[in-house]
Amino acid sequence: MKFFRLPSQLAARCFADTARVALTLFLTFFLSVKPAISSSYPQGVASPATAAPNGAVIFENNCAGCHVNGGNIMRRGKNLKLKALQKNGVDSVEAIAQLVTHGKGLMSAYGDRLTAEEIAEVAKYVTEQAKQDWQQG
Repeated sequence: MKFFRLPSQLAARCFADTARVALTLFLTFFLSVKPAISSSYPQGVASPATAAPNGAVIFENNCAGCHVNGGNIMRRGKNLKLKALQKNGVDSVEAIAQLVTHGKGLMSAYGDRLTAEEIAEVAKYVTEQAKQDWQQG
């Protein structure tokens, strides 16, 4: 009795198709399942999904591409160090929030991408980091 042998290219294609179908099924199931922990928080305690936004996370996701460690990859003088913020008149939470919301020059506006609460959080974070000279710790 002889066994049927698939050519190697056909076997590889069959395996790739099977793997693709398995991945699709897994992702469909994984993305459709609601987290069980979302309703297990006591009343009055915010779950991570409803907690206030974290300024550091917002900064990392939206600002760090140009402002790594408070610097500026586009224009050195327009960094987020306290001295530069004071020189440019944006050394308060309100002024930074205004700049983030509306942008200026090469700085893009984020008022259409971030909520007012997220902008306030990132402005507070920038102010705190500038006062600490962007020292991680």
